[in-house]
Amino acid sequence: MAQKPSIPKGTRDFLPFEVAQRTYIFDTIKEVYKKFGFAPIETPSFELSSTLLGKYGEEGDRLIFRILNSGEKMKKADVQALEADNLARFANSLAEKALRYDLTVPFARFVVQHQNELSFPFKRYQIQPVWRADRPQHGRYQEFFQCDADVVGSDSLIYEVDFVLMFDEVLTNLGLPDFSIKINNRKILSGIAEVCGETEKIVAITVAIDKLDKIGTDGVVKELEEKNISAEAIEKIKPLFAMQGSNEEILQQMKTYLASSTIGQEGIAELEFVLDQVAKLALKRAKIEFDVTLARGLNYYTGAIFEVKANGVQMGSICGGGRYDDLTGLFGMKGMSGVGISFGADRIYDVMNELNLFPESLTKGVKLLFINFGEKEQAFCMYVARQLRNEGIACDIYPSAAKLQKQMKYANDIRATYTALVGETEIAENKITLKDMDSGEQTRCTIEELILKLKEE
Repeated sequence: MAQKPSIPKGTRDFLPFEVAQRTYIFDTIKEVYKKFGFAPIETPSFELSSTLLGKYGEEGDRLIFRILNSGEKMKKADVQALEADNLARFANSLAEKALRYDLTVPFARFVVQHQNELSFPFKRYQIQPVWRADRPQHGRYQEFFQCDADVVGSDSLIYEVDFVLMFDEVLTNLGLPDFSIKINNRKILSGIAEVCGETEKIVAITVAIDKLDKIGTDGVVKELEEKNISAEAIEKIKPLFAMQGSNEEILQQMKTYLASSTIGQEGIAELEFVLDQVAKLALKRAKIEFDVTLARGLNYYTGAIFEVKANGVQMGSICGGGRYDDLTGLFGMKGMSGVGISFGADRIYDVMNELNLFPESLTKGVKLLFINFGEKEQAFCMYVARQLRNEGIACDIYPSAAKLQKQMKYANDIRATYTALVGETEIAENKITLKDMDSGEQTRCTIEELILKLKEE
């Protein structure tokens, strides 16, 4: 007996109506991206390993899918590295390419490579799949789509404001009833490390405190201790976990906390500008919250940091992003400031399914299915179908004169809105008997009337 086929953990198949729902999400995001002046690009699904490695921190590097070298290149494997137990170097010698971990680092590579063909500031959006060797769980997949928008070539904070407005507009248009945009600034986090006397360990501190909502205060403290953060520094960090109040109140507390840090005060000023402008422009539905522990764990953020969560749903962040002033510098292009965001389409899809937010029309299949009663009737149906399709109306014909019950079941299975029944009487009168598959109501109409009715819906 043949083994039952399966797919790798952390991946999913999507049925036709599910693809329609996902397309609805992508189209909603694209519409807002275009409205704010972003243009589309695409990059390869895999990059050179050297392009990706070292850009996401130690944790991120471990989650990159490597592509094994093939053919003669396998002979170049660094066996000495394996014998010396240097697994990282050995792995690099086996895999010169890797699946992209996100869209941001490939975009930075794209900007550097095509800098003479672009006009700056350059605003791009990109909707493509990415891969991460993460442990599959609810809302976490090894293959998933990101829907990114980035601006490079300007350090203006108006783009941070625009991104907040875009989060709000997209998720409002998708019907999410309650969601929060969390915002912080990497300069504030650098100020915290400076005040604590642990400037050199900024990455370890930010990676740890970013996990506060997952592992709690005790868990964060334990991780900080494991990262050799001093007890004195940890005591200075602890008050941050208990900060409460409005955005303005927390900002005032942080101004006092970071009074001795120039970079920390700079981060506060940038954050104040964004929050002030957003307040003046008024959000449609989102709540915006200053979260001093928000870090997102990635090495390349240098300014604003964003994270969006759907409230009332057991799901991690559904969007994120931030400013990364020095990212293109990693590829030899200095002084190119950038800021970007990403919508996690797969998580948004799961949230919308859980909350039943998709329009009912998306679950519908073909508009009209012609029932097949024989060769003569089939020929007439093909003639009518040709006219409907020329008018942009989706329709299909059952391929054989099977039993009526079987054909009607098929119509239900493919979620057809209507069926058309054409017998000798209909052919003689040049008419169609139209059946509404929801109500069961039947009407007889001319081809012209049929076209008008279907185009109106």
